[in-house]
Amino acid sequence: MKRVLHVLVLILVPCFGMQHQASAASAAEINVSVNETLRKFNADVEGGDVFLKKAQGVLVFPKVYKAGIGIGGEYGEGALRIGGNTVEYYNTVAASIGFQLGAQAKSVILVFLESQALKDFRKSDGWKAGVDGSVAVIKWGVGEDINTTDIKDPIIGFVFNNKGLMYNLTLEGLKFTKIVK
Repeated sequence: MKRVLHVLVLILVPCFGMQHQASAASAAEINVSVNETLRKFNADVEGGDVFLKKAQGVLVFPKVYKAGIGIGGEYGEGALRIGGNTVEYYNTVAASIGFQLGAQAKSVILVFLESQALKDFRKSDGWKAGVDGSVAVIKWGVGEDINTTDIKDPIIGFVFNNKGLMYNLTLEGLKFTKIVK
């Protein structure tokens, strides 16, 4: 038991270091990373730029770090953009228990297609995906234009890793909280 706790500490301490580094990002650093993440989205998703222009708002987390061994956690910081301009900064946090070992980083983009969904999100004091609002993670074929997909959900989620879009993922359980930068 003592050995297991020692291993757990050795794995989780660096994870908290990643969280501290992520939380130390300035507004300017977050905005630069958000710009790069949106550039990648537009390059990877055919019609992505046109799709984003239809959005009431876009919440972008350039890096969400996830790590764990049995008990895990996720953390990232990002910006909400309306009309192409950053209006607020947010963090996202989640905890999990179960079979898990390792660490990863991913990018998350939430697209608010309805003004009421965006309004509800912005007025909340800690919005949790799957509880305070449903986020649909869209799947489509390679080469298919996102604008030809029949999307009826008010909030759409996209998840990237360093290899491109990730499919069959859920964003439920992630909590989003406004932060001051």
